[in-house]
Amino acid sequence: MSSDKVKVEALRGLEPIAALSGSRLGELAELTFIERVSKTLDPFRVKGVSGQLVYLLKGELALILGNGSSEVVVGGTAEARHPIGRKTPFASAKAITDIEVIRIDDDLLDIMVTWDQLAAAEEGAKRTTAAESPSIGNWAILTGLFSINNLKSGGAFSQLPTAHINELLKRFKRVTTKRGEVVVREGAEGDYYYVVETGKCLVERSVGGVSMRLAELKSGDAFGEEALVANAKRNATVTMLTDGTLLRLDKNDFNELLKKPLLHGVNMDVARAKVAQGGQWLDVRYPSEYQYDKLPGAINIPLAEIRNAVKILDKSREYVVYCQTGRRSSAAAFLLAQRGLRAYVLEGGLGGGEARAR
Repeated sequence: MSSDKVKVEALRGLEPIAALSGSRLGELAELTFIERVSKTLDPFRVKGVSGQLVYLLKGELALILGNGSSEVVVGGTAEARHPIGRKTPFASAKAITDIEVIRIDDDLLDIMVTWDQLAAAEEGAKRTTAAESPSIGNWAILTGLFSINNLKSGGAFSQLPTAHINELLKRFKRVTTKRGEVVVREGAEGDYYYVVETGKCLVERSVGGVSMRLAELKSGDAFGEEALVANAKRNATVTMLTDGTLLRLDKNDFNELLKKPLLHGVNMDVARAKVAQGGQWLDVRYPSEYQYDKLPGAINIPLAEIRNAVKILDKSREYVVYCQTGRRSSAAAFLLAQRGLRAYVLEGGLGGGEARAR
């Protein structure tokens, strides 16, 4: 069995994929591969169709039904425009000729279709009303933030309640920035949440009077959330390395549409139950605090290191995040949830008397 990327033209002939915008089809083509299966083999013997949309592009495929009868699907026909097995469930299959099929994740496509249709509806409303010009309302502008790769990774925007999607499209504002412009200054009050739409940014923090380079942000990366979640001052300075555009969300809108849906608090009883069932305590305080007073089995990743630690954490596992008061852990849990991890905040932190009785 061999594979190559599918062409956009092939996707345009499939339902309901054909309804997606051109830019989404292009992204989907980059993530979708053709599977070539030899004659007489069952393409679903090892990997079935559950949770996927599977399409026959070329060749002839026999579907063996539960009653022993069979149906033949031929690539390129009207029937082959629709996913295999959606209309008539089958027990097994057999390639009558050499065939080509593609698989697309069901949830991913559903997220894409939802965003695409709501974005299109918002854009249509703008053509009939005097909407503000900076408002975000179409996929072309949101290429970085709502790219398929971001949605597929299980990040913040794949987890949002559907009802919030349309409001986000209305409330995000697009801001043009120049190279060298300081967007966020360390020590200032938190007022906005930002996503890089185009261009690059430099994140720096002052340590002992010396500016330390922390990260370089690119299209699709977000910043500014820590100060908003923790109700604290900015802990770093963000400067544009190039000209670019940012998507900006007001603090109140951020709290309503992103923070509340993504930030989940649990009390000690629930937290212990989650850990007993395979979850992990995550202490986001300084190592000196962690060594002196930690919960049994906890691992230590200070808040400042959470972004870099995401790639080593297990997305299949639940994390119960704690600090002394709940402030740092709230910020850390949001950062984790934003990147697709299941994170919960221990309400009140270790400062709550309940946490001490362990």
